[in-house]
Amino acid sequence: MTLDRRELLGAGAVTGAFLVADAAGAAAIQGANERLRVGVMGTGGRGTGLARSFQQQPNVDVTFVCDVDRGRADAAAGAVSKVSGRAAPRVVTDFRNILEERSVDVLVIATCNHWHAPAAIAACAAGKHVYVEKPCSYCPREGELMIQAARKHQKKVQMGNQRRSYTGVIAAMDELRKGVIGRPYLAQAWYNNRRPTIGRGQAVAVPKGLDYDLWQGPAPRRPFRSNYLHYNWHWFWHWGNGELGNNGVHIIDLCRWGLNVDYPTRVHSTGGRYRFEDDQETPDTHLVSYEFEGRKQITWEGLSCSQQPGRPYHALFHGELGTLALSDSSYVVTLFPARPREEPRVRTEKVQSGDNPHFINLINAIRSNERLNSEIEEAHKSTLLCHLGNIAQRTGRVIRCSPRDGTIQNDKESLALWTREYHKGFEPRV
Repeated sequence: MTLDRRELLGAGAVTGAFLVADAAGAAAIQGANERLRVGVMGTGGRGTGLARSFQQQPNVDVTFVCDVDRGRADAAAGAVSKVSGRAAPRVVTDFRNILEERSVDVLVIATCNHWHAPAAIAACAAGKHVYVEKPCSYCPREGELMIQAARKHQKKVQMGNQRRSYTGVIAAMDELRKGVIGRPYLAQAWYNNRRPTIGRGQAVAVPKGLDYDLWQGPAPRRPFRSNYLHYNWHWFWHWGNGELGNNGVHIIDLCRWGLNVDYPTRVHSTGGRYRFEDDQETPDTHLVSYEFEGRKQITWEGLSCSQQPGRPYHALFHGELGTLALSDSSYVVTLFPARPREEPRVRTEKVQSGDNPHFINLINAIRSNERLNSEIEEAHKSTLLCHLGNIAQRTGRVIRCSPRDGTIQNDKESLALWTREYHKGFEPRV
């Protein structure tokens, strides 16, 4: 099969060229004894970890690793080979080589955020199931398109918010649903770190072995600077979504799950780049509040450059009868006493963490139609909250949203950030 790479992500090329591949991919998965073949796109620390983990699953082979930085891709291939004890997977720099390969069943996407949705949409059209790292999209419109692509091509698309598959977290959410603290009405989310300054970047030559043009992919072109790669792109609005989209999405997802809410009615954001004076555009100090129908609220506090001691949990749920605090190792239920002078009742339950259950959930969903723990529509709802918080921050406005689908109401300036400009030929289309 010969494909025009310049048009591969266009609607006609993707939809038409991969009809055969779609059928072949569906036929290749016929039960638990059939081997799943996986391609991994993006092989930084997280991507290489994902490649190793998928290779460790029964009847799964990682047959491709892909990165625009050839050195990183080669290292990931070596890591997979050590796990499998066999020859290394094929190394490519262009993920579209993976889409061309009919034998590949799943594309794992661990790239920069601006590539997540365009790659996932193209993968669905190519007949591949998808595991996409958080956030599932760069902007709200991309999340809507991902849902459409998964439905149209009948593919499983799971986001990498792995806490959705922790048994202890599932138990905590079940307790909230059953009213352990009464009606929960407020969920507080925190993240803190001690990130250093990114400094002032300089215009320098693109490093040898890096396909910077393909790295930019769907994003409009910008000259290379010394403080973009391989991680600081998170802190530039052109490619990243700040700490809210980087780590906040994990905890906000838990809050939304625990409160049993979908789309907000009102979003307010404050904060800025307070710690250092450098090129970073996204906040290092960020406070966002989300209001929902039914008298419920989520708040987010992100501190990228200031660690806060004495706070062992990520999320705290407040209810009429008490609180539930949740971390990666435990959850603590505290019930208010019946009389003021009595001691509260406190109960601690363990949480077993680890990514494997999330991978196994996707594999079982592909093989036996098990329900996905973070199916793309649910993933989009949580990612959308991060986008709305960032839009409120960038515009300096309080955003009012439709509780039906989260769309921004009566604010053209804010609504303009619902989508983005794309480099010609890379527009995602379903």
